[in-house]
Amino acid sequence: MSSTEDHTYKFNVKMTCGGCSGAVERVLKKLEGVSSYEVSLEKQSAEVHSSTLDYETVLQKIKNTGKAVLSGEADGVGMGV
Repeated sequence: MSSTEDHTYKFNVKMTCGGCSGAVERVLKKLEGVSSYEVSLEKQSAEVHSSTLDYETVLQKIKNTGKAVLSGEADGVGMGV
């Protein structure tokens, strides 16, 4: 497997308002190695694409916002949170 392969990480994040989703967006925007991301308050989700970051690194950054991560997956495979 090539290390330049793009990975997709999806997280179910408990967000109650625009400020919550904004906090998650800010950490993802600052995170080096993220090629793209989408945060949805409506779907309570954050989807992150990266070829250099591992799942645990992205998970920890989202958790650092203080938001509860309810579930996560990496490339379609359920992962622990």
